[in-house]
Amino acid sequence: MIIQTTPQLLTVDDFIMQYGERDRYELIDGELIDMEPTGLHEQVIAFLGRKLNVEIDRLNLPYIIPHRCLIRTSNDTAFRPNLIVLDQTQLIHEPFWQNQPVITSNTAIKLIAEVVSTNWQNDYARKVEDYAILSVSEYWIVDYLGIGGREYIGKAKPPTLTRCQLVDDIYEKRLFRLNDVLESFTFPELQLQAGAIFAAGQL
Repeated sequence: MIIQTTPQLLTVDDFIMQYGERDRYELIDGELIDMEPTGLHEQVIAFLGRKLNVEIDRLNLPYIIPHRCLIRTSNDTAFRPNLIVLDQTQLIHEPFWQNQPVITSNTAIKLIAEVVSTNWQNDYARKVEDYAILSVSEYWIVDYLGIGGREYIGKAKPPTLTRCQLVDDIYEKRLFRLNDVLESFTFPELQLQAGAIFAAGQL
């Protein structure tokens, strides 16, 4: 007889205490989620961060891209975005920030980008829902391998960047393919071709 045990659910406080320094994990509904990063996945994140930091510097914006950050959406869910742009002037409103890199509201969030990996369902479904509830104004889903479901990126499943823009509490989505120039509401002067982002995920 096989006895199945239910995995112990964690609170966000427990998660931060046990896994707060371990970048590959996040917490969804009390369950520990391995984000399964690869080297190529990290290359795409690094490329995006570099391009956005250049734009931040060029425009002298009060924005930062922290290396480590958690978004606490409830007592049992904390996302660890691959890339987040924060307005540093608004971090004074975050109660944990001075002691922990934890964000609890949309006040300081300008942009979130998730680079898709094997657990793509979270990026396309759960996080779309939760980030909209949190009123995150702009959210990018960077699917450089085209592994998301066909209902999200089409039957041919090409590499796709999905820009989610919050309109009346619901995300309006626009898909950017290889030769498309990304349009960002947070960085309206950004000139970045989607194909360059996808190419960053190659050796």
